[in-house]
Amino acid sequence: MRPFRLEASLRVSAALLGLAVVFPASAGTVTGTISVLEKDGRQANDLGDVVVWVDGVSAKARPEAKPDAAKARIVMRAKSFTPHVLAVTAGSPVEFPNDDPIFHNAFSVSGENRFDLDLYKRPKSGQWTAVAPGIVRVFCNIHPQMSAIVVVRDNPFFAKAGADGSFRIPGVPAGQYTVKAWHERGGEGSIAVTVPATGEVGTRLVLDASNYKRSGHKNKFGKDYSASGADKY
Repeated sequence: MRPFRLEASLRVSAALLGLAVVFPASAGTVTGTISVLEKDGRQANDLGDVVVWVDGVSAKARPEAKPDAAKARIVMRAKSFTPHVLAVTAGSPVEFPNDDPIFHNAFSVSGENRFDLDLYKRPKSGQWTAVAPGIVRVFCNIHPQMSAIVVVRDNPFFAKAGADGSFRIPGVPAGQYTVKAWHERGGEGSIAVTVPATGEVGTRLVLDASNYKRSGHKNKFGKDYSASGADKY
């Protein structure tokens, strides 16, 4: 596990998205801030890609019934995935519309969450359903520069941090839990919290990205990308 530093603090922002949850009568709110430190102690500028969750809560969530336009989605546009990081509960469908006039092939080989949406271009869209909690790394089989991450959780008590690193997770049943935060370069950090029956508990986590080294990835066949054929579609 990467090293991290924990401090007390109270900050509020961000929110749960896309889930229909019935909160218990005795429930509190977990708030806080996340810092991700690069080399030389510089603050990372992509704090909005941090996902924070409360681990060990038994309450489940169901995807909210809503129009297709509001479903969880990662758009393929300008040879990139947007957003780069998405957080959903297990069982949630995620759409992958292609907004480019060229072919893309979104895929993942991440354990139980592996999938392959094959080739299609604008205006077509593919869909994958998250199966199990974990970190799902998504790539395009044609364009090696394209990558995205889906963080799949087993309960609805999670949030993506705001651009300033702040987060807010409401409706957490009173009790003792572990709050975890994850960032692509900073890894995972955690802190124990006691959630009150009413009111808020504040936390602060600092993730260390100073030793991060970018590594390449293979295509869906486990082979290196062909430099001559990567952009032929």
